[in-house]
Amino acid sequence: MIQKLRWKIVAINLLFVTAVLLAIFGGVYMTSRASLVQRSEQELHKALRGDLNYDPMRPGQESAQPCFIADIYRDGTARVSGSSYYRLDDEALIMELIRDCMEREESAGLLEEYSLRYLRSDGPLYTRIAFTDSTVEQDTLRALVRSSLLIGAAALLVLTFCSYLLAGLATRPVEKAWREQQQFLSDASHELKTPLTVILSSAELLAEQQPAGENGRYLENIREESGRMKRLVDSMLTLARTESGQGMAEPVPVNLSELAMDTALTFEAVAYEAGQKLVCHVAPDLQVLGQPDQLRQVMSVLLDNAIKYAPAGEEITLSLQRTERNALLQVSNPGRPIPPEQLEHLFDRFYRADESRSRQEGFGLGLPIARSIVQALHGTIRCQSDQQATRFQVMLPLQR
Repeated sequence: MIQKLRWKIVAINLLFVTAVLLAIFGGVYMTSRASLVQRSEQELHKALRGDLNYDPMRPGQESAQPCFIADIYRDGTARVSGSSYYRLDDEALIMELIRDCMEREESAGLLEEYSLRYLRSDGPLYTRIAFTDSTVEQDTLRALVRSSLLIGAAALLVLTFCSYLLAGLATRPVEKAWREQQQFLSDASHELKTPLTVILSSAELLAEQQPAGENGRYLENIREESGRMKRLVDSMLTLARTESGQGMAEPVPVNLSELAMDTALTFEAVAYEAGQKLVCHVAPDLQVLGQPDQLRQVMSVLLDNAIKYAPAGEEITLSLQRTERNALLQVSNPGRPIPPEQLEHLFDRFYRADESRSRQEGFGLGLPIARSIVQALHGTIRCQSDQQATRFQVMLPLQR
């Protein structure tokens, strides 16, 4: 739990920093691109006006960004002049460039296929189009993107390391409080078990020695409440052990299919007494890693809940099937749907949904215990509820 909280803090930090870096690098990229485009267009404007300090018949000859010009007359003839940087003897290619520019509505733009930027000026006698190479512009932008990615990746790596260290410092008080809470819960449960056992044993001895009478009713109340308290203490101790990992032994291979059938067989009589029918659909020979007693406890919690909340005369279904690399255990029962606001809290300690849905009372610890066991086995547990049924699904990784 603490480790998940630590990584959640790291993820939040990385998310914010990534957004900031994207905004910064995006702004730098757009600014650089606009500057490069503006510089190219300035050179093209100079070429169109003939403002460059060299022979006007060869525009761009001495420019830092070489250009060439095409004058297209009304009769369809064209005259091309420009820097020796370009090969202007390929008439077919020049005419293709001119046609491409003349067909476009924009008077300025980029011919990506030829890596040329153009600027067109329509006059009364002819149309003049200036071209300049955009290779340097594109190379500069690509180099900027590569540099930004490298700097961003390095910054994120450094930030991940620093965030992990700082998150450890931030979660240290939470971890200490969590451990103290778990230790207190475990110690308190241990300390309460002995006196409760004594009270329960004493009440049973008194009930055997004294005949039934007025005092018998009080003794029966003592026995019932002591037994209820003992079950609560046992559940609290189990929850504390599973959440802290103390109660989780080394996992061993378990045939989940056989375990599911055995558990269902135990609950068939319980369902029959409640006027219900338990139906099983179990795929054979599904092996997982875990402890049989703890896996049986998870199934027992789910089946017990289904029997409690299903109306009499309905059918409860337990299914186990293979899904790629996991085993999917599902227990479903018809009945009133659980509201969405209650679904979020079903696995909270001591939380119980509307008690009118259940014919029996509980402590609200069964599902938290089941969740802690499933999570310790690297699985997931969730609940879905609609008008048809309420379904608890447990996903456990199959043994490789």
